[in-house]
Amino acid sequence: MNNKLKSIGVPLMVVGAMVIGIILGNHLPGRHIIKNAGAQKLGEILELIDDEYVDRVNLDSLLDESIPAILANLDPHTAYIPAELFDQVNSELEGSFSGIGIQFQMMNDTITVIEVISGGPSEKVGLRAGDRIVEVDDSIVAGRKINQEEILKMLRGPKDSQVKLGIKRSDAKELLNYTITRGDIPVASIDAAYMIEPEVGYIKVNKFGRNTYNEFFTEMVLLKAEGAKDFILDLRGNSGGFLDVAILMANEFLSAGSEIVSTRGRDGQLESSVAADGSGTFQNVGLTVLLDEFSASASEIVAGAMQDNDRAQIIGRRSFGKGLVQKQHDLSDGSAIRITTARYYTPSGRCIQKPFTPGAMEDYQLEIYDRYLSGEAFSADSVKPDRSMIFHTVGGREVYGGGGIMPDIFVATDTTNMNSYVSAVYNAGLLHKFAFEYVDAHRAELDNANSADEVIQALPADAILLGEFVQFAARKGVAARWYYINNSRALLVNNLKALIARDALGSAAYYEIANTRDNAVQRALESINEQKK
Repeated sequence: MNNKLKSIGVPLMVVGAMVIGIILGNHLPGRHIIKNAGAQKLGEILELIDDEYVDRVNLDSLLDESIPAILANLDPHTAYIPAELFDQVNSELEGSFSGIGIQFQMMNDTITVIEVISGGPSEKVGLRAGDRIVEVDDSIVAGRKINQEEILKMLRGPKDSQVKLGIKRSDAKELLNYTITRGDIPVASIDAAYMIEPEVGYIKVNKFGRNTYNEFFTEMVLLKAEGAKDFILDLRGNSGGFLDVAILMANEFLSAGSEIVSTRGRDGQLESSVAADGSGTFQNVGLTVLLDEFSASASEIVAGAMQDNDRAQIIGRRSFGKGLVQKQHDLSDGSAIRITTARYYTPSGRCIQKPFTPGAMEDYQLEIYDRYLSGEAFSADSVKPDRSMIFHTVGGREVYGGGGIMPDIFVATDTTNMNSYVSAVYNAGLLHKFAFEYVDAHRAELDNANSADEVIQALPADAILLGEFVQFAARKGVAARWYYINNSRALLVNNLKALIARDALGSAAYYEIANTRDNAVQRALESINEQKK
């Protein structure tokens, strides 16, 4: 446990009981199966299959296929993790994994390096953004339809193991050969942190992983040093992670004694409750939190704590509604089961979890789609809070239960300037492909850019850039339709600039440009400025 958590003291000591996490939790080996009639029946069935079934059956494989079907009759988040997927599933939140240190995309059936992680193994041997990986360990991989999971298996591996790559580089005639020694690669949780306006800092958190709190705290301190007095915390698309990290983040903003979250287990019994201890560094800054329908679990705990304590304004759309607590039990064969043991509640007493029917997994997964069909994502008038589940913040404001966190200010899904041409180029991924090829062809000029503004300055006039894209799209099968293109000119140009900046400099530069036309971000800025008047 890090030093900050140790310093929080008595009010947060119950964290020890709650560090089971939202997605990853306690690893409790050695559990014994209860010998009830059902368990005995299952053992008898497996023994009969092993002894008498007409064909030889691999019982391990049979169980791997059957266990998910059994767990599906419980709740949507109790899950089985096969042994072969265990490391992959857990590594994203654990803070690091062992690999070669690149970000890549499949472009025209070729693994293409988008970004080389600073200080990582690939940078040390000289790999560059734009390199094409043609061979891995003497096997040709270019021109094959390989999915991302297969690529990760090839490139990731035990620390200090080696992988040989054959690289095609645009300015080299011959194939370049590199031997890379795998090492620990940090998993970044912060997509962007920058001064979006004078005195306003913006920070985009993509997950609640093992290192998220330290990354978040560092960026907040730096932004505050640059003069930030108000902050926009963007949790859109953040599906959650570790509970203790969410608690630490919430504690930074709350005064002593402010409740953060509680859990209730079987039969609704209170298992634990966590309150802030008053040591937070950012108790006096302005705060706005952005949510959408893909913000879940840890994101909802932070947002719910801020809303119920009247500490921050929540802007966006109703969050996902994932409020079930899982413990992870590691099994003897290297697999694991995450089993739901409790529910989360916000300080006002709202259960975060949206309703579900055991076994109806498809209905649960389609619930987000149903919000689009009902109009909830597009119009505040279509949002129907459950008036039978009214709760109150510490200041007496009404908030609603029923699953997820309802925002204080609704911002619709942006469909402005969307039309058939824009949909066609989006669906075909042509903006991303054009941006990559543009950066690849102009890498010499763009390598000198050190900021999003400098990338924009290095680009041609908007009309020229858009014209080049339209010609590119036409070559890829989407014919120019200038009436629709002109209607969506600002949208297309801004997205192209943002994607080019991302490929040239990384994700932070993308958000600096994209946020200039992001309705939720702009509404947050309006709200912050209104409160200053």
